[in-house]
Amino acid sequence: MSDKKRILVTSALPYANGPLHLGHLAGAYLTPDLYVRYKRLKEDDVLFICGSDEHGVPITIAAEKEGVSPQDIVDRYHEMNKKVFEEFGITFDYYGRTSSKTHRETSQEFFKTLYDKGFFKKKTEEQLYDPTSDMFLPDRYVKGTCPNCGYEEAYGDQCENCGTSLSPTELKNPKSALSGETPELKKTEHWYMPLGEVQPELEKWIDSRENWKPNVMGQVKSWLNDGLADRAATRDLKWGVPVPLDEAEGKVLYVWFDAPIGYISATKEWAMEKGNSDEWKTYWQDNDTELYHFIGKDNIVFHCIMFPVVLMEHGDYVLPKNVPANEFLNLEGKKLSTSRGWAVWLHEYLEDFEPDLLRYALGVTLPESKDSDFSWKDFQNRVNGELADVLGNFVFRALSFTQKFAGGKIPKLIEPSDLDKETLSAITEQKQKITQAYENFRFKEAINETMQLARIGNRYFTETEPWRTRKSEPLKCGNTLHVSLQITAALALLFEPVLPAKMKTLRAQLGINEGFSWNDINSSILPDDESVKQGEILFTKIEDEEIDHQLQKLKDRAEAADSTPDVPELKENIDFGDFMKLDLRAGKVLTAQKIEKSNKLIKLEVDIGLEQRTIVSGIANDFDAENLPGQKVVVVANLAPKKLMGVESQGMILMAEDPEGNLKFAETDAEAGSPIT
Repeated sequence: MSDKKRILVTSALPYANGPLHLGHLAGAYLTPDLYVRYKRLKEDDVLFICGSDEHGVPITIAAEKEGVSPQDIVDRYHEMNKKVFEEFGITFDYYGRTSSKTHRETSQEFFKTLYDKGFFKKKTEEQLYDPTSDMFLPDRYVKGTCPNCGYEEAYGDQCENCGTSLSPTELKNPKSALSGETPELKKTEHWYMPLGEVQPELEKWIDSRENWKPNVMGQVKSWLNDGLADRAATRDLKWGVPVPLDEAEGKVLYVWFDAPIGYISATKEWAMEKGNSDEWKTYWQDNDTELYHFIGKDNIVFHCIMFPVVLMEHGDYVLPKNVPANEFLNLEGKKLSTSRGWAVWLHEYLEDFEPDLLRYALGVTLPESKDSDFSWKDFQNRVNGELADVLGNFVFRALSFTQKFAGGKIPKLIEPSDLDKETLSAITEQKQKITQAYENFRFKEAINETMQLARIGNRYFTETEPWRTRKSEPLKCGNTLHVSLQITAALALLFEPVLPAKMKTLRAQLGINEGFSWNDINSSILPDDESVKQGEILFTKIEDEEIDHQLQKLKDRAEAADSTPDVPELKENIDFGDFMKLDLRAGKVLTAQKIEKSNKLIKLEVDIGLEQRTIVSGIANDFDAENLPGQKVVVVANLAPKKLMGVESQGMILMAEDPEGNLKFAETDAEAGSPIT
């Protein structure tokens, strides 16, 4: 029986409403490509699927802003993003579209199957309606104050500040994103997924998962601990997959119901393109398939709870073996924000630098278990100090010395020293470490261990001094070149997942034919007396002026965005009596600790003069708990207590948001307990 695995890998479908930026690549596309390239070298049966998410509110909002149709928007950005992925070497086997006929039919079949099984609950409920625009408002068309943390820019489906899942009617002071008016409640019918009823079965499946990242499992467990509620599967929208029921005219499938089904419809289209329309079933309906979803952390709930429920209830489909989600990537110490111009677009990056450089620089700083930061200076340091000075320098030394002093041929290894043998053995040792890291989705570790082999080679080359031994001890010099060239060959294969374009160039210099496998990586890849050639330098250093240019470009874009600031409109006037009901007090933080299983919540003990209060605040992404004791704050002291993650919060701490989207404390120098008037 073959030990080769059948592996299906999916990447989150990017919205086709704008170009791709650094955060996209680091979040859900570079890591699966690293994994897929590694698995292909292992000669496993791998299928890599992605595509454009072309439904949902972001598409319609983009279309309304430009005064064009949603189809115009998705046609433009589907082609643009597909091209960028190809240029960065992201090796999708198929890149589909959720506006395709196959996707529409597949999604409708899923809905109809679940409907015929009696899975959905039909509900008549009051939803927010914008009379000015004459339409029911989807989640993302409503913004207001989060009832959980008080964040005033929460969306109707989720608060991006504290991560709480919401419905539009839960928001305080809701506003329509279309007209800016306060929406009204109006009755409408929809079909809901009764997630609470299937929670026991879902929990049993979740508990059977092994080696899931703590950040992923923690978020899933948090949802389950809070108890799953009914979730709508349909929406009142004109753009999307029509609900396949006569009684549902004018309604479409909720984008988070139909989007993950896009993985299946894209696989169907891949099979049709290959000429075997049933081959998709091998990957989706054969239990020997290992399914992996690569996503960002904002998609965890949909891929670990909702989509698995849909697959379970439909039947006949494999469920994900793992969902290795990444956290968020920041830029120059600030949150990425396209609206504030704080982003690096991938298509613009390609105007100045090669794709492999960013693949490496992002690869060694991936937000695998916590948010990480990209800076242009670090990018320069990685390219200059690691790719050029370590990897490139070692390869150049090995090949140039061989060209000059060994006639361009690989010397035989004769009477090797202990150091020669030890250095050659490092190839196998590092390969084992790299293999283990890839198998466990530790991509930063895999890349660092690969670079470590280049460091070992560089150190060995320096210690053996072939420039000295080439005349006095030619046998030793030949051994140095032999060992160095074998390490170079191993690097040309081990770095293939990370630096595909550069390693293809290096393999050509070494005479290594394509079609190699991971099993071919050993200490004798290159045969004796075969010719190698010194080619172009693999990596050139990046000058300070080039980095200054990128930083200035980023600054200019941010300043341009600031010139038309996206400041929320003032709220409706209130009576003085309403204001006087608020009891605002000066406070001082005594202790602070992050709440387990929560990404954003911190438990604070606050002195408000008369007493000490426990207050839960969704500020963990902006502040470290250990730095908060002593912080002066303003507390809403007469807010009704509310339990958050099992902790009763006895008030609210007032915060403000700076132009970069970072939270700041509303501070006062008054003594703790002093009224704020």
